[in-house]
Amino acid sequence: MSQIIWIARHANRLDFVNPDWFLTAERRYDPPLSDDGFIQAKQLANRLKQEKISQIFASPFLRTVQTANAVAQALDLPIKLETGLSEWLNPAWMTEEPQRLSTPALAELFPRIDVSYTPRIAAKYPETKEQVRARSGQTARCLAVENYPQNILLVGHGASVLGAAMGLVGEIAQAEVKASLCSLVKVVLQDSEWLLELKGDTSHLMEVEEVIRFV
Repeated sequence: MSQIIWIARHANRLDFVNPDWFLTAERRYDPPLSDDGFIQAKQLANRLKQEKISQIFASPFLRTVQTANAVAQALDLPIKLETGLSEWLNPAWMTEEPQRLSTPALAELFPRIDVSYTPRIAAKYPETKEQVRARSGQTARCLAVENYPQNILLVGHGASVLGAAMGLVGEIAQAEVKASLCSLVKVVLQDSEWLLELKGDTSHLMEVEEVIRFV
């Protein structure tokens, strides 16, 4: 039997559009989506509406939850918050461990969140590039095995999208995957081998960023 792992990066974030937001934000490393980001998330949801996805797993950061929620509404599925898909907890980007909303607080805002789900992989601040790739790759492999043969969607960040893809298909993903905002990676299991079918597709978006940003 085959299996498809879809991996999406979150849509555009408010601090990319308004950098001054960071200066007064209560949780400055956990920005929400921008207005156009919500539009992108809906475009992603429309793209995935006809796919036979059974489970949605998302990083617990607000922007990934908001992106996943648009897809969950379109597919009528719950959202499972998985810390293994979290943002790269990079000390060069973050002066301290990022503050996030708790799972109960997120569930109040997004009732589709499955509060009974226990994350499989932890993310610990600070971490190196190798560490974020290792834990997001481990997360992708773990969730793929646990949910086989179901097709699942992972919603993460630039670094964790790349790491998740590398965890399935290996080093080839590092050169081929382009994890731009709200892009889509598709990895297919065929005859015990993971194949990279989409490498960061953005054909579902009306507007696409010219330069891929990871901070």
